[in-house]
Amino acid sequence: MNQRPVRRTRKGDFEIRLSDQERLLIADLVTQLTAVINQEAAPENPLLRRLFPIAHPDNPDLESSYKEMVEGDLLDLRKEKLLLVTATLDQKSIDEAALLAWMGVINDLRLVIGTYLDVSEDDNQDTYGPGNPEADTYAIYQYLSYLLDSILDALT
Repeated sequence: MNQRPVRRTRKGDFEIRLSDQERLLIADLVTQLTAVINQEAAPENPLLRRLFPIAHPDNPDLESSYKEMVEGDLLDLRKEKLLLVTATLDQKSIDEAALLAWMGVINDLRLVIGTYLDVSEDDNQDTYGPGNPEADTYAIYQYLSYLLDSILDALT
């Protein structure tokens, strides 16, 4: 029987069953995302476009006002979640607030990697099969999708 990497315990917290290699991978990805998020022009970075989508594409003035209102808060929230994941990465169990931070960060990582790969619904295993230079990156994307699914299962 295949055990899911995240499960709710009887106490109501969440057990995180990841190997040392999986934890190292997530730590490395979180470090990379933190570095990109901490750049001054982070919201304009093309890799982060799915993290900071355009809300009003047909109205530049309204879009500018929207960005001015929410962009700083969105950045701060993402930074807080990244810090919480980093702080809890070595723990075997975490509370729901920490798991929600994990969920947000894992999803953000998927979005950034998906943007980098230009993933579409038409992609399949063959798209990133052996010989494709991005096969390893796509495997990480798939792993993060699996981990996110496990987190969602545990929360419901």
